[in-house]
Amino acid sequence: MPNYQIYITSYGDTFDILAFVFYDDPLLASVIIDANPNYAGTLIFEDNVELRIPEINTVEISSTLPPWRQ
Repeated sequence: MPNYQIYITSYGDTFDILAFVFYDDPLLASVIIDANPNYAGTLIFEDNVELRIPEINTVEISSTLPPWRQ
């Protein structure tokens, strides 16, 4: 069972913005959507919506790799 962080939304939050904030990658929005199926159809959040943000393992990019390989 994954670990979750609770996040309370601010007006204007979106899944892709939250994925960028928490994972540095807006393409991981589906991870947050999957953890919050009741809000899957929400495009823009209102204030004070409680969301679960799953903790995920991210692969660290080696600083020795050239930029085109990172």
